[in-house]
Amino acid sequence: MDFTFDSADEAFRSQIRAFLNAHLPADLAHRNRRGYHPLREDTRRWTGILHANGYAGANWPAHWGGTGWSPLHQFIFDEQCLLAGAPAVDTAGFKMIGPVIMNFGSDAMKAEYGPRILRGEVFWGQGFSEPNAGSDLASLTTRADVDGDYYVINGRKIWTSFVESADMIFVLVKTDLQARQRGISMILVPREAPGVTIRPIHDIGESHSLNEVFFDDVRVPLSNLVGEEGKGWTYAKFLLENERATSAEWPRNNANLQRLRGYMNQDRGDGRRLIDRPGYARRLASLDVDLAALKWLTLRALHEKTGGQNHLPMGSLLKVRGSELLQKIGDLQVEALGAHGLYVYPDTLGDDTAEHAWPPAPEYAPGIMADYLYRRATTIYGGANEVQRTIIARSFLEL
Repeated sequence: MDFTFDSADEAFRSQIRAFLNAHLPADLAHRNRRGYHPLREDTRRWTGILHANGYAGANWPAHWGGTGWSPLHQFIFDEQCLLAGAPAVDTAGFKMIGPVIMNFGSDAMKAEYGPRILRGEVFWGQGFSEPNAGSDLASLTTRADVDGDYYVINGRKIWTSFVESADMIFVLVKTDLQARQRGISMILVPREAPGVTIRPIHDIGESHSLNEVFFDDVRVPLSNLVGEEGKGWTYAKFLLENERATSAEWPRNNANLQRLRGYMNQDRGDGRRLIDRPGYARRLASLDVDLAALKWLTLRALHEKTGGQNHLPMGSLLKVRGSELLQKIGDLQVEALGAHGLYVYPDTLGDDTAEHAWPPAPEYAPGIMADYLYRRATTIYGGANEVQRTIIARSFLEL
């Protein structure tokens, strides 16, 4: 495979940089460079800008209304957006449930949700994990019973990210209690449906993006079923493979490492820089090597996906390598902050006046510890890395 960036790719990179310089609002970039969770209003605003300029749906083919870009151009676009501080688009919509709907949903479902995802008009929560069914999704107990023209859903989900500000939840349920995988279906549930209760979970980084969701006799039309009844396990595997590939997070790893290199090169007030200390320089070089390896693994995965090749469990490989590198970079980021790494600098949720309550610190310090604490879960969410290693081993051993 040839992953070389040719002159056309470099011209595209310049085009994206020019677009970001012209259209990315400074206030969005300021907040998101710090690594805090993007606000929904920021995401909605940015997605609208992308759509108005023909850049919405970077990973969607043109016949879905997306850009139809090549894997390399998708890669370049994501890389440049994160470096510039652009808010992430709704990952659950564009990279998870959107492709599931467009591949397996009814024509009516595609017409309803495809354009709205592209315009940033509908946001999603993922109702998969349960208190006793995390990585073992086949053990889920949330059920959906048919009552006339409706499904009646009962159960609960946990670790449901960003559902507090979502419009819809895609939920895995049991429609056949006697079966395991074959008894699972996927249903779309409005967040505001009667019987849906959301309990917030505040994380160690003093932010709120996680929730527990309760479903008590929630009624949704039968038409909200994605694809066929009993095929939810198939759709979930398709979705999770996309999520794990996203979990490689090469653009975020790249941006975090560049940020780290920037303040390791700064004079610390005594005429010395961290980069001049051999131990720090060696560790930074090691992270550079790991990042380069992740970059090429990500590009290989994109090419194999486009070519319909599935020789390796690329989603699992990317998930393991990318998530662990994100944590390694975070370790050195916090260490390099010195005493400033002892304070979380909690998320102000877009309220710039709250920043005045923070203790004095270099401009680059806020956001690092909060993101570091949140990313301790990166080796768990999307499927624990221990499970991913089992998938990888089974693939290589052809079990």
